[in-house]
Amino acid sequence: MIACLRGKLQEKGLQSAVVDVGGVGYLVSVSLQTLAALPTEGEQVVLRCHTHVREDALQLFGFAEPEEQQAFELLITVSGIGPKLALTILSGMSVRDLLQAIAGGDHKRLQTIPGVGKKTAERIVVDLKDRCGKLEAAAPEGAPRPGGVAEVVEALANLGYKKNQAERAVERVLKRDGAGSMTAEDLLRAALVAVQEL
Repeated sequence: MIACLRGKLQEKGLQSAVVDVGGVGYLVSVSLQTLAALPTEGEQVVLRCHTHVREDALQLFGFAEPEEQQAFELLITVSGIGPKLALTILSGMSVRDLLQAIAGGDHKRLQTIPGVGKKTAERIVVDLKDRCGKLEAAAPEGAPRPGGVAEVVEALANLGYKKNQAERAVERVLKRDGAGSMTAEDLLRAALVAVQEL
């Protein structure tokens, strides 16, 4: 099992990164939260990893923060949630927001994430409500990160929304709230809500 990768960030996409460790490039799936925390290509990076083994594939999921990895590993214990959906959930809201939604039984907040329907949201709350206390206390506040409209539009498209829907949702948020000091994470979170209203 690969628990951690330390090496040079060879390349990054919207849902993955390639880390060069001693001449071997490891493809690691990451959430938007971790993507925003990655350095520029060519710099050194350390990613905590979850190794997921299937009959036909071995996949690595990477995390910049231990709390995000712990939240991911809690999510995949829920029936019906695989690693891909768990990563989508962590792309759509911060660990702190996720844990607050679970603790408060906020099914509707969880259902704003693509792929999470009513039954899945209910299962998340029922299965994880009693297991999130320590993790919630440790979860860091979302740190401000530089954001870009194009990146958020592309991220929404990668989550399954049509590009024109994503663009309209982002425009609506910017008109309503203004760009101001909004980070990419803030913009994405607001756009995920706005796209449901279109």
